[in-house]
Amino acid sequence: MKPEINIFIVEDEGVVAKDIKASLVDLGYSVCGITSSGEEAIGMIDELKPDLVLMDIRLEGELDGIQTTEIVHKRFRIPVVYLTAYADKPTLERAKLSGPFGYIVKPFEDRDLEIAVEMALFKHRMERE
Repeated sequence: MKPEINIFIVEDEGVVAKDIKASLVDLGYSVCGITSSGEEAIGMIDELKPDLVLMDIRLEGELDGIQTTEIVHKRFRIPVVYLTAYADKPTLERAKLSGPFGYIVKPFEDRDLEIAVEMALFKHRMERE
């Protein structure tokens, strides 16, 4: 049994967010929150202190996922893995600069999600030690 790992989902499509949550729960993780906006994500992450954030790039509100990730890294030091349909070169270049712990292109398989989450959590643990 895995120790409880709390994951926060930032995804602008409600159906996709619910699918991701179901996949994470099936994999043994806990989902502590879901939102569709970067601004709301920052407040909820501050309150919930998740172990990991799964971040879409296109979000509701003024901030996109890359801008939100930059703020999350500066304020909270919580690892972020992108889950997005965007794999074009300009988006990848912007995303790289935000220091993500992973990047998964939709659609993806549950095994891809599990591997990305495990690698991000491991890398974050190593950085803290």
